[in-house]
Amino acid sequence: MAVIEARGLRKSYGASVALAGVDLRVGEGRILGLIGPNGAGKSTALNAILGLTPHEGSLSVLGRNPWTQRDDLMRDVCFIADVAVLPRWIRVSQAVDYVAGVHPRFDRAKAEAFLAKTTIKSSSRVRELSKGMVTQLHLALVMAIDARLLVLDEPTLGLDLLYRKAFYDTLLNDYFDHSRTIIVTTHQVEEIQDILTDVAFIDRGRLVLDSSMEDVARRYVEVMARPDQLEAARSRGPIREHQIFGRSILLFEGVDRAKLADLGELRTPSLADLFVAVIGGADTRSQGVAA
Repeated sequence: MAVIEARGLRKSYGASVALAGVDLRVGEGRILGLIGPNGAGKSTALNAILGLTPHEGSLSVLGRNPWTQRDDLMRDVCFIADVAVLPRWIRVSQAVDYVAGVHPRFDRAKAEAFLAKTTIKSSSRVRELSKGMVTQLHLALVMAIDARLLVLDEPTLGLDLLYRKAFYDTLLNDYFDHSRTIIVTTHQVEEIQDILTDVAFIDRGRLVLDSSMEDVARRYVEVMARPDQLEAARSRGPIREHQIFGRSILLFEGVDRAKLADLGELRTPSLADLFVAVIGGADTRSQGVAA
């Protein structure tokens, strides 16, 4: 079943095109990383999925039109933004009371159990909490809702490493199961690549990569070329070459690993390296070496 299905999704703001005919299908129980540079169209795509902006083209989220059926859709969707949305004056206990009062699928006991694992006091006001604690509070409230789709827009922005790791550990261990679907955008690509089932790169309103992580591992390979095999490796047509500690790393697409094995050490590229190669593909191929 497709949780999200978009066909020819378009959105313009005057002469500026934010989405230029995006086709995207996200199945149930998948974790999709939507990755792109600033201004690429990520937030516009999420806003369309959440029913926050009208659009052209076809878009179905959990079998509903998010723009015309948003009230019904929001019973099955949760969202964590990159900025705090809780009033700074509200107490933690009041936030729990509020969500319990407005959302029919909220489990108060579950929220309180999640909060019990943190150092957050129920009597504390939001303004007294650190940014990491506010994010923990958001996550506790969201995880206590029996939603089918969770949308995360830069959820750990501004948090230190320990909070970021704790966030994703909690998300996977206490929330995700194969009946739920997650979409996450982030600039900390390395921190989410091991939790993703699928990845989509977006640039200038277009999807330039849409693949499962299994297909990424099959389709792309990096070679740390031996010095005496460097020219031979270059002759095989890499899509990117960069230097690490004086060694050349070449990235190949669609090349049989067996044909590269004699050139040096093989490995699966990181999403960050793949992102640089694909998004900056034209410049990379014209120059031969990427910074």
